[in-house]
Amino acid sequence: MPRVAPITGKFDVPAEHHAVVDAVVNVFGNVRGPFSMLLHSPKLAERVLGLVTFFSDESVVEPKLRSVAILTAVREREAAYVWAAQVGAARRNGVRAEVIDLIRAKGDPGTLPAEEREIVTYTRQLMRTNRVDQAVFGALESRYGVEWLVELTVAANYFALLSGVVNAFEVAAPPDGDKLPV
Repeated sequence: MPRVAPITGKFDVPAEHHAVVDAVVNVFGNVRGPFSMLLHSPKLAERVLGLVTFFSDESVVEPKLRSVAILTAVREREAAYVWAAQVGAARRNGVRAEVIDLIRAKGDPGTLPAEEREIVTYTRQLMRTNRVDQAVFGALESRYGVEWLVELTVAANYFALLSGVVNAFEVAAPPDGDKLPV
């Protein structure tokens, strides 16, 4: 049970914020997960929602590689709700089951192809230490460029932010979603 009552629809917010709830429903189909908490601050939820649409519609980082970074960040943050939601998206984006299993197990990325290995290593370093080794940074920068690396970094940190929200407010993972080890 979440620590505060989740926002589930327009009737849970003042009328002046109904458009924000409508925007969330337009993106996700309903109000759930992190946005069920973020909507307690409708103006903040509205601004955060902009990142969702940016990453789904405008990012230069291809969805498969973005999903690798997202899963890695979420796993490092131990966010069961966001993990369950993002595993399905990662599969739809073409992330192989072996990569998902390795990230779930916090396994050694050394067995992965370079593009996936570098992203897992980069994201883990960022989540664990708030720093990234120059060699890891340089490999991704030379392969993809600065704009790509900025967007990958923000995607990982955006999902770390969502992870913090669901963890702080104890939003339970959907019972039918992919599970993190206990």
